[in-house]
Order: sequence, then C-alpha cells, then structure tokens
Amino acid sequence: MIPVLRKALPAPAKRTIHRTLDWLGSRSVQVFSAHRWLATLYYCVFSRRFDREHLAVLKGRAAYYRALRAMERTSPLLRRNVHRLEKGLIMRPRRNVFAEVFVLETVRCYNRAKNRPGYSPDELRWARDVLDEYFSVVEDTPAISKARKEYSEGPGAEQSDGNEVRTFKPYPMSECPASPVSFDQLATLFVRRRSVRWYRKRPVPDDLIQKAVNAASLAPSACNRQPFRFVVANEPAMAIKIAECAGGTTGFAHQLPAVIVVVGDLSAYPKDRDRHLIYIDASLASMQLMLAAETLGLSTCPINWPDVDLAEENLQRILKLPGHERVVMLISIGYGDPDSSVAYSQKKKDSLIMQGFPKK
Repeated sequence: MIPVLRKALPAPAKRTIHRTLDWLGSRSVQVFSAHRWLATLYYCVFSRRFDREHLAVLKGRAAYYRALRAMERTSPLLRRNVHRLEKGLIMRPRRNVFAEVFVLETVRCYNRAKNRPGYSPDELRWARDVLDEYFSVVEDTPAISKARKEYSEGPGAEQSDGNEVRTFKPYPMSECPASPVSFDQLATLFVRRRSVRWYRKRPVPDDLIQKAVNAASLAPSACNRQPFRFVVANEPAMAIKIAECAGGTTGFAHQLPAVIVVVGDLSAYPKDRDRHLIYIDASLASMQLMLAAETLGLSTCPINWPDVDLAEENLQRILKLPGHERVVMLISIGYGDPDSSVAYSQKKKDSLIMQGFPKK
C-alpha cells in the first residue's frame, strides 16, 4: 500500500506528509523518552521498529543451544571458554587455582568437538594447547581434578612425548613480531583509504579478497567468538542486486564489481545482554578488512545498513540468511577508477572527539 501511495501522490503532498510526520515524531519522543515505562509503551504500541531485532535475538539464543548439541565446525562456547583460560594463564600474579567454575564444561565441549568430523582442526589445536598449559600449572581441587581426569581419558587422548611444540598457547609479548610500520606510514594508509564509489570494469581476484578477509579475522573479538562472517558477491550482477537493497547506493550501485556483506551471528550468545557484540566485533574486523584491501591495491566503500524492514527482508531472501543472522553493513570492493573523485569528508579531531579527565 505504501509504495503505491508514494507513486500516486504528487511531490508537494508527500513533502507535507513528511513534515507532519516529522513534527509528530519530534513531539512524541519528548514525551515517551521521559521514563523507561513510557519508552516500553511506545515500542510496544506505537512503533514496532525493534521487532525484527527482538526476534533475531531469541532465534539466536535458540540456535546457540542447538549448536551446542550439533558441534559441527566451530563452537562459540569452546572459543569463549578457551579464551577465558588464556586470560587466567596470563594474569599477573597468576593464581594457583582458577577457572574451577567452567573448566569441566570446557573439557566436555572439547571432547565432543574431537568426535565431530569436519570440526576446525585449528580450533581443536588451540583448545588442546591451552588446556595442556592450564593443567600443567594449576593446582588440583575436586572440580579441577575431575576435569583433568575427563580430559586425559577423552576420545583420542594424546600422550605427549614432550617434544611437540605447543604453539597455540599464550606467549610472551616480547615474541610478538616487530612492526616495520611507523606512525607516519600508518597515518598515510589511513589517509589513502577513502570511500571509493566508482570502479574500473575489472574483475576482482578471489585470492586478494580472501587475503583481506584473513587479515580481518585477526581483529580483536569479545572472548574470541568472532560472531560474524563475510558473504562475498564477486560477480557484478549479484553485487549490484545486493547493493541496490541499501538506501544509500542510488546513482553508483550499477557499476560495482563486487560487494561483501558483513553478517553478524547471534547464535554465538546464550544471553540477550550480548546482542550488541555482533556489531562491535564485525565493525572492528570490517575496518581491518578495508585497510588490508588498500594495501592490496583494492579500493572499498562501507555502505550503511539502517534497520529498514523491506531492505532487511529483501537481502535476507537473496542471501538465504537464517533468522538469527543480522546484516551489519555492506562493503563494495574493486579497483578504484583513478579518474573519479572522492569526498573530502572533514573529520573531527582534538577536543571535538577526545575529552580527558582533569589532572589532579
């Protein structure tokens, strides 16, 4: 009905309707933002804007518990708990007893994963190396002793001869590789990376996109769960179809060579308190991806993805996304046209963006 009215109504009438709705909206938010219960009433009765997110969070929690039983390729619980063990191992001073509450859960999760064909070998190796290190330094309590026994007797338990190097465990900061990049060089890369909207008609090699994605995977992530994935449309027809779902691509979507859809996965969390982490972690990785692409000679443009029902439904249908996954943003990628222009986009700096506490 609304699309029909948009086409049928003359422009002056549409402008009048928009002004009226804006006026009503500005007045209503003053009233309903006064108290929490009024805000709840507003989003229950007058606006259903968050319905899709509410449903996605619930579907994500349900998918989390299903995944715990399936343990197909990766496990957010195993990743989270192994990382928690790592944080205990690097604590200063390190306690003699820690992780009693969740170490047995971690061992059982690891043992189930070892039985699953196709499970990530790197994730298993990381879990094994960290668990080995944990049990080599922690003192026994009844809970830890039980976990140690189940770990040593688990399926395919390995008897180390002491010669194998365990490289997937915490290591000294002094062993981090030295950085050959100076601040000025990094700042130049930041200035070089612009949001490029016009591209050459040149195919984008899959291996370069994979390199950029692999670099993006090194971005920090809460408890190392990495609740996101990158869906790559490296064929112009599909890239254009996807880009046209977004509202901010009018005028340039028709010539995009490739598009990456950044998708957040709410099945990584059993509690709704963590629902915002898909956006934080995915955004950290996306920025790293765009900077990596720049070093590979590729230009990018992050494409905003506001929460609009019709756009969400269209893209979810195109990508066949399950209900617990949410689109975070789109990123166009390709060889930028050197004859095109980029926006200056003046940025805030100094006191406009940083505020410190007064020093005593």
